[in-house]
Amino acid sequence: MTTGTPRYPSRQTDLPPPEVETVDTLRVACEGGGGASGHPRVWLTIDPQVGWVECGYCDKRFVLEGDGH
Repeated sequence: MTTGTPRYPSRQTDLPPPEVETVDTLRVACEGGGGASGHPRVWLTIDPQVGWVECGYCDKRFVLEGDGH
């Protein structure tokens, strides 16, 4: 019987991000720390209504401080 609820729900939302950086702009770049532990540079845009964005490569969270202007 299917109830629509996953049998083993993901616990990923329960885990804190590995790193958090406070920024004052809506557009940020992430390289994952550089060197062997890094990843290609990606540009991320923070939605002002949400207030943060996470990198799809390394899960680093960028939190908007203030109004972003």
